[in-house]
Amino acid sequence: MSPSLTVSRITAQQGPVMRELRTASLREAPYAFGETLADALLVEPSSFDDTAAQHANSPQLATFLLYTEGHPCGLVHAWTEPGEPGDQRVFVSSLWVAPAVRHLRGGELLVNVASRWLAEQGASEVHAWIAEENRTAMRFYERLGFGPTGDRRAMPANEGEAESLYVRHMQPDEDA
Repeated sequence: MSPSLTVSRITAQQGPVMRELRTASLREAPYAFGETLADALLVEPSSFDDTAAQHANSPQLATFLLYTEGHPCGLVHAWTEPGEPGDQRVFVSSLWVAPAVRHLRGGELLVNVASRWLAEQGASEVHAWIAEENRTAMRFYERLGFGPTGDRRAMPANEGEAESLYVRHMQPDEDA
């Protein structure tokens, strides 16, 4: 990892940063996410403020931001699906790193920090839905120890495209 990269959990005041990174991700890789840029641009900016506040403090949801030299350049969400305790899956999602800094392995750093946080919440497995069209993302997650489960579904924002579910088994003492 580059020493110039850092990751921290979003703060309640960082709604504008979340919006900026989310819309940048949808401009750069619209095929990779469960929403469209048009949808994201229709969302009231105050909604991003509410989401940032929730993700800053919730034990079930978190957003982690990647910085290079103090500038935000990536994000990932970590969350627990609704359901009965002990019968819930946890996920990393919406991973994006600015193209100019991808070579610094910030995506790996983000996924590992988010996975570690989920493991601290009690998760033994971390899941990720990955667009089947995004072979680069599939290889990336496989390098981090994720493997396909065989589950597939239509992408929420594009019913004509499919995504596959990947899983990473966490060890209790694993330093993700």
